[in-house]
Amino acid sequence: MLDNVRIVLVNTSDQRNIGSAARAMKTMGISDLVLVNPKELPDSKASALAAGATDILAKARVVATLSEAIADCQLTFAASARSRTLDWPMTTPREAAAKVLQEGQQGTVALVFGREATGLTNEELQLCHYHTHIPANPEYSSLNLAMAVQTLCYEVRVAYLDAKQSHFPEALGDYPTAGEMEGFYMHLQRAITNSGFIVRNHPGKVMNKLRRLYTRTRPDKNELNILRGILTSFERNNKSNN
Repeated sequence: MLDNVRIVLVNTSDQRNIGSAARAMKTMGISDLVLVNPKELPDSKASALAAGATDILAKARVVATLSEAIADCQLTFAASARSRTLDWPMTTPREAAAKVLQEGQQGTVALVFGREATGLTNEELQLCHYHTHIPANPEYSSLNLAMAVQTLCYEVRVAYLDAKQSHFPEALGDYPTAGEMEGFYMHLQRAITNSGFIVRNHPGKVMNKLRRLYTRTRPDKNELNILRGILTSFERNNKSNN
């Protein structure tokens, strides 16, 4: 199951933080690292901080966007401070670990971490199913990147070891990947734009709210195929009537 857990670091500014994150991952038995447009590629400074985890650095993949990093993932979590402007499902690290344990048996699960200074953008946060908040001391809640990675990886490992001693939870249904959901959102936006439901030049926040709706309800693959079929039928009939 731990082989299906992916750590994604977005736009990291200091390669030493990448090295420290790799070390945090390896101590917890997690090895899949993806870097999204890092400011510095891992080099000697990263290797020095990685200590014995240079193998994780060596096989880390570098991609251009978060969408690319999580395209094949079934479930995604964004490490984030609580947001007052973006209403999204929130979990604690322990709750996230329980979900990782359940779905990591059948598909890839990603834990996503943002920039050292500013974290993830709202657009990036909306690409993930859940936001995960580490309940640190509110008077001093500053965690560096490696600390945050270590905390979430630790919770995942504890959940994994507990399950080995008792039993693993039953796997859930067959859910679409992030890439498949993005295809659906593009299809949905095109259909409702062409229908006139949203104004092309002034779309407002309709798609943000629809993303939140489908993230909350989380259709499985069969349900998503039905929704895509409805959109296709809607588009076909709309064309014939015009």
